[in-house]
Amino acid sequence: MPPGVLGPACDRRTVTTGIAHIGVGAFHRAHLAVYLERCLADADQQDWGLLGINLLAQDVGFARAMRLQDNLYSVTELDPDGGRVCRVIGAMVEHIYAPDDPARLLARLADPAIRIVSLTITEGGYLLDGQGAFRIDDQGVAHDLAHPQTPRTAFGFVVGALALRRAAGVPAFTVMSCDNLRHNGDQARRAFVAYAAASSPDLATWIARNVDFPNAMVDRITPAMTDVRRDELNAASGLDDQVPVVCEDFIQWVVEDCFRHGRPAWERYGVQMVADVTPYEEVKIRLLNGAHQMLSYPAWLAGYRQVDVALSDPLFRDYLKDFLDEDASVWLDSLPGMDLSAYKRQLLQRFANPAISDQLERLCLDGGSKIPGFLKPTLSACLHAGRDARRVAFLLACFDRCVRGGHDDNRQAYSLREPNAMQRIQPMIDRDSPMTLLESVELVGVKAVSDKRFVVQYLACVQRLERHGVRETLRGLGLTIGQAD
Repeated sequence: MPPGVLGPACDRRTVTTGIAHIGVGAFHRAHLAVYLERCLADADQQDWGLLGINLLAQDVGFARAMRLQDNLYSVTELDPDGGRVCRVIGAMVEHIYAPDDPARLLARLADPAIRIVSLTITEGGYLLDGQGAFRIDDQGVAHDLAHPQTPRTAFGFVVGALALRRAAGVPAFTVMSCDNLRHNGDQARRAFVAYAAASSPDLATWIARNVDFPNAMVDRITPAMTDVRRDELNAASGLDDQVPVVCEDFIQWVVEDCFRHGRPAWERYGVQMVADVTPYEEVKIRLLNGAHQMLSYPAWLAGYRQVDVALSDPLFRDYLKDFLDEDASVWLDSLPGMDLSAYKRQLLQRFANPAISDQLERLCLDGGSKIPGFLKPTLSACLHAGRDARRVAFLLACFDRCVRGGHDDNRQAYSLREPNAMQRIQPMIDRDSPMTLLESVELVGVKAVSDKRFVVQYLACVQRLERHGVRETLRGLGLTIGQAD
């Protein structure tokens, strides 16, 4: 290792594979893989090495880099004071790019040594509609059901491997979601069992009885990598890493302890293993993810591109603080050892970390999948309690403008990026009416369109955004937003 760079924590020659992870991206490599790296330093944990799996055509470059680098990569942690720690991670001892050899991946997942299959396939990747029904008509799902020996999706590979294990008398593995979803394990269970039922009802019953799907809350801000940032990281570290990761120094993981087939000793290294993750995920999703979503579209339309730069603007910082204090946290109970006021202050400090400089474009990506999970529960709670929700009305008006607009307040053009929720977004484009969003139960719930005060606030925001832009609309949000121009 170059001076100042920490090497892998274990002797990789002694590590065997016990976890397979589908969807190896920056977040996974800065989160689960880092925790696993710590565990592998212990002699009794070295059968928990990681098999990384990528499924998408866009991942071919990453797969090539993994081959060239023997599955090694670097993680650089940046603290708000400018300190940095760079470590080469050795937890991933195998990598499979599924399109090259789907049969090989099915066989590896059927290996009894694999006891956990974890997932980061994005919020929309579970293919559940607003009523929780699995979208069996998805093109990838239809392909996998018709071609079970050469699947393309996580559903085809996981269920196909479980079918092979069942036929061979091999115990099932645990399926562990690491995505930002409420009750992510429950949602994974619903999706995978529904897929299995479309293939074999008996297999679906066996999976429901024999596969654990623990819920988990994950947290670490991990910006998307750019060529410029990659070159800066390599210049600072002295490494030649094609796929480095940069992240904040904060990390958190809370997991339901539901692993009948075994798990790493994560609790030795800071993971909270609990009986019920619900209160922890409510805090994180309503506050961190909710605040991210509240900032995303307004700051983007105002011309900002980096989260920390937007948070340096008092107008946006006060708006976000008011959302956290007056809209989101009022529905949360404090947890033992957690001070909600301190947590909210820390959130704003993390967002404003100039060393991370997270991208607003990343926050705006796939809003049609994020808004239902991150904001709809808070909006519904406010409206059912008769509370003013004008800040959420403003956010939704900004989202509507982003979907139906195409340029920000500085006339800079942008492209709509909704890879997982276009079926929800397309009606907004086709009808070209701001009310289409409020009429979408999947996106905003049943109450929004019937709450007269909220409708007036939302339409006033839509009108003022068009006439005056984001900053003037936000500046007047607390004064006259209940009245149209």
